[in-house]
Amino acid sequence: MITKAIQRAYDYSVKKGWDRVYWAIDIHDTMIKANYKRGEIPTEFYPHAMDVLKFLSGRITDKLILYTCSHPHEIEEYLALFQSNNIIFDFVNENPEVKTDMEGYGNYDKKPYFNILLDDKAGFQPEDWLAIKNYFKGV
Repeated sequence: MITKAIQRAYDYSVKKGWDRVYWAIDIHDTMIKANYKRGEIPTEFYPHAMDVLKFLSGRITDKLILYTCSHPHEIEEYLALFQSNNIIFDFVNENPEVKTDMEGYGNYDKKPYFNILLDDKAGFQPEDWLAIKNYFKGV
């Protein structure tokens, strides 16, 4: 269940003494219902997605990474759409705050670091937004 993964990410960040949790979030069939039309970005959010994303955007402990294969001009349109709905993504397809340390664990030159991945290709289901919303009500 998605909430177990979220709780594990927050628990791990506390254990490690980190002050951030990074969320990598896909657009199509994750946040927004895809329309599969070239030249027309879809704008219909799944139920509860906007509420959760607004909530996360307002938390200093969370950073949002837009994780998408959209074309650059589409990304600009999406960022404007999100901003107009008070949803702020800190980064797009990167996490410059976590860099590769050749003496440390992990190489982040080509794969951005994140704690939580919300992507339909990774098993995320749009109804998971309600579970996430309810998770934060209980925190």
